[in-house]
Amino acid sequence: MNTPPSTGPAFRAGTIAVLGRPNVGKSTLVNALVGAKISIVSPRPQTTRHRLLGIATFPDGQLMLVDTPGIHGAQKRAMNRMMNRAARGAVEGVDAALLVIEAGRWEEDDALAYQALKASGVPCVLVINKVDKVPDKGKLLPFIAEVTREREFSAVYPLSALKKKGLDGLVKTLLALMPESEAHYAEDEITDRSERFLAGELVREQLMLRLGEELPYSTTVEIEKFELDGEMLRIAAVVWVEREGQKPIVIGKGGTRLKAISTGARLGMEGLFGRKVFLETWCRVREGWSDDEAALRRFGYSD
Repeated sequence: MNTPPSTGPAFRAGTIAVLGRPNVGKSTLVNALVGAKISIVSPRPQTTRHRLLGIATFPDGQLMLVDTPGIHGAQKRAMNRMMNRAARGAVEGVDAALLVIEAGRWEEDDALAYQALKASGVPCVLVINKVDKVPDKGKLLPFIAEVTREREFSAVYPLSALKKKGLDGLVKTLLALMPESEAHYAEDEITDRSERFLAGELVREQLMLRLGEELPYSTTVEIEKFELDGEMLRIAAVVWVEREGQKPIVIGKGGTRLKAISTGARLGMEGLFGRKVFLETWCRVREGWSDDEAALRRFGYSD
């Protein structure tokens, strides 16, 4: 007996680069679409330093979302230049792209991100994020008209990634832009990054949240040990700073700040990994690491 052909919608799968200037909510959007926290977030710009793949699977398709560092004009250090190269390189070989901007604001770095996407030639969807923060919604339509004038977008979606409002239409449009394909990842996979990498990011998230204005940008995290001991993960993390004088600031009086950083990171790891975590954290000095290409590659930064 012959099986009749399926008449349902074809399954679609493809890759989408998520670009924008720093602090517009790219990582929050990726987390919302994936349905899990795979990208760290903080109120500070340039929290994201690495390209990271978020995998969002739906009944009729799979979206592979490439979260990127924010594109920015200032490139004072090797790390800034590497982050910009990572963001611009994310558009190579993708099926579509998202340009994420903040409702009511269009800045020079937004234009830089748009130019990077325009040069790639892939379909680009404009996401106007943080609409929940605009008190006068009547100003949104003139803003959209201004931003889209003489710029080409496949679609425009005002939404709030933080509140997960307005995502359904965006998902449908993105799936329609994807080629017909089988799923590239299993349904329960949410990222291509290792748990070891995610552990380091969760420590760095706490640094972004708990340190002063400039110091978080002089810190990075290296995971020295990541071992499963029965049902418990044993993790050793090193917080690297650039100058000796920064070390006591990270550690805090009597070690209180480093302990708080470790506790916050450990709780995040236990929530993400679904098991108990024993986390040890140290602070060490590597002079000028953020402007040293060799040090950056040792710490996992890449184009």
